[in-house]
Amino acid sequence: MTTTPAPVTGEQLTRLHADLVARATADGLLDVAYRTVDSPVGPLLLARTPAGVVRVAFAVQDHERVLQDLAERVSPRVLEAPRALDDVARELDEYFAGARLTFDVPVDLRLTAGFRRSVVEHLPDIPYGRTASYAQVAASAGSPRAVRAVGTACALNPVPLVVPCHRVVRSDGTPGRYAGGDAAKQALLELEARVGRAA
Repeated sequence: MTTTPAPVTGEQLTRLHADLVARATADGLLDVAYRTVDSPVGPLLLARTPAGVVRVAFAVQDHERVLQDLAERVSPRVLEAPRALDDVARELDEYFAGARLTFDVPVDLRLTAGFRRSVVEHLPDIPYGRTASYAQVAASAGSPRAVRAVGTACALNPVPLVVPCHRVVRSDGTPGRYAGGDAAKQALLELEARVGRAA
């Protein structure tokens, strides 16, 4: 007579997953840790490597596809490890509460290169609550005529919010497009304008 094993409980699965994360971290086998957090602009996927935050993705970017891309471009050793991103989640909470103007977490920009990387590296120079045009960013990145390329670099910025591509707008001051959706960009600009006025 065979016996049916007892079903695994949610608590046991949680404990097993925590053990897996701990062992992978201790053995240097966790190349990409990730978690999702709620935010005023929808659920965000956060991912980090040992070097820093490598990806912030909006729900409209399809979190499952983003994880697959990380597995292909960074490492297949991708694991949900929420505690590894506690500092990033905390800084994002502070940002959305209007209590943080800049991010201090380290950033890993391996997913961008060439001129696009140069653009992304210049984005933190745009002060909180201020904007710069695509043309101004092109000039600061060393290629004044590369306005369209700046738009592409912002659209493909792997770490939006932490690296503020939402502060780049059209020359006429209108927001322009945004990887997280046009409404998200408008909400971020309004948040920063409101906090800036209150300061």
